[in-house]
Amino acid sequence: MKFLLVEDNAELANAICARMRMDGHVVDHADRIQDAFAFSETGDYDLILLDIMLPDGDGRSFLKQHRDGRKDTPVIVLTARSQVSDRISMLDLGADDYVTKPFDHEELQARCRAVLRRKAGTGQGVIELGNVRFDPVAGSLTVDGKAITLRNRELRLLELLINAPGQIFPKHKLFDRLFSYDEDVSENAIEVYIGRLRRHLEHASLRITTLRGLGYRLDHE
Repeated sequence: MKFLLVEDNAELANAICARMRMDGHVVDHADRIQDAFAFSETGDYDLILLDIMLPDGDGRSFLKQHRDGRKDTPVIVLTARSQVSDRISMLDLGADDYVTKPFDHEELQARCRAVLRRKAGTGQGVIELGNVRFDPVAGSLTVDGKAITLRNRELRLLELLINAPGQIFPKHKLFDRLFSYDEDVSENAIEVYIGRLRRHLEHASLRITTLRGLGYRLDHE
């Protein structure tokens, strides 16, 4: 998954980014509303973690404009405000959930998983196609009942492809979802991860097809 974190407290932001990346997620970090708008306009995110009190304004203005633009990316608000009226106003503006500061990182991760499950419209998120069973939450893949170990980016790449079998993903689209803006990596890295994933799926009823000049597609045999 790819997250956008909007938080001006450097220590807290670093801690959140480290925990999320440890779980294999890609995280872009903005410490200003202006930067948050720039990221959201150019990037494709699965979830936004949004602080309210920011140096250049109120995060609620970002949330309102985000929803006014009919963007449905889930938003979890990080707030020090514990009044019921404050929480209600943020939910009314379009927040999917909120976490009151200070919070436990395990709670934040659990709330992220819950919001993402609701967004997917499923309680578990387990996908079964042919002889393949994939659980993105548990990070597990089995082929013909045999467990296959995936590294973090291989896992995220499979998650992207298997959620939309038959859809063509341009290389730049996959690159945007697997790497953050501050990583110095070439788009050619996608070919490396596609090759690794193909080897893992060698005995699967799924195939990754290369469409020259267009991108990649997961086909179900």
